[in-house]
Amino acid sequence: MPVAMLTGASVYLIFAHLAWLAPIKPFVNDFASILTPCLIFTMLFLTFCKVSVRELRPRKWHLWLILIQTTSCLMLAIPMILFPNFPYKVVVQSAMVCLICPTATAAAVITAKLGGNASSLTTYTILSNLVTAVVVPIFFPLIETHEGLGFWASVWMILGKVFPLLICPLLAAMIVRKFLPKLKEKLTSYHDLAFYLWSVALAIVVGQTIRSIVHSQAEWSTLIAIGGAGLATCIVQFLLGKRIGGYYNDRISGGQALGQKNTIFAIWMAYTYLTPLSSLGPGSYVLWQNMFNSWQLWRKRVKEAHPTHEATLLKV
Repeated sequence: MPVAMLTGASVYLIFAHLAWLAPIKPFVNDFASILTPCLIFTMLFLTFCKVSVRELRPRKWHLWLILIQTTSCLMLAIPMILFPNFPYKVVVQSAMVCLICPTATAAAVITAKLGGNASSLTTYTILSNLVTAVVVPIFFPLIETHEGLGFWASVWMILGKVFPLLICPLLAAMIVRKFLPKLKEKLTSYHDLAFYLWSVALAIVVGQTIRSIVHSQAEWSTLIAIGGAGLATCIVQFLLGKRIGGYYNDRISGGQALGQKNTIFAIWMAYTYLTPLSSLGPGSYVLWQNMFNSWQLWRKRVKEAHPTHEATLLKV
């Protein structure tokens, strides 16, 4: 994952500073916008081939995480609704969109890689997206007024952004599991393929994030504050998710469910409903969450290679 992040940043910097590459930039951008959903669909399909429909049931910790996702967002939204001139509004909006943002569709890939329960994570991903589709159209338009965004239109617009990439690979995987068991066995034999596909998608997302930050017209103090808001929400959500998930013997899934966010979707929500500058909050969240995921994967690899040294590692 660090290699993927560095690759994405490097490719952007190369295209940004080499003038002779300018003619192919539009082609590269269009190709990336097409490739990313294809990668997400494929890696989710491979992951869901290992998940049984019977395992997709709500857990008690799902309710607690839903409460955290909604109440933390409302705690930041209500003051901005009551006081339109709320200080540091764009920074607060950045934090708010990181909190209400649903679980990343690809979180099941990292959860499975870390040894967590991909089925419980998948169930929560569906629930968190449904909650977001209801909460955002109600409260976000009260913070920043945008004409032509009715409640039901907003709900269907949000669901249309997320569910095709979540439900379609799930349905495809269920069909393969039911009617093509030999193909299912063949696909599930490629243990790390979904993870490497995610690494390619991550490189693209990081490159797009770096471009957004570089092209921003905001002052550096504002950018640092927004990045700090992204870091703070990332730490809090991973911590709370792991604590609550651990109480129900699902520590890894709980942490990834609350902490790993669909940042591309969050950036779209910020642009659509809030101040566009607030989209840099989830943009920075991309970097923070994947740095933490990289550390988790490294820690797991060290524990597997040196089990006797497990006690010397920090417990997270």
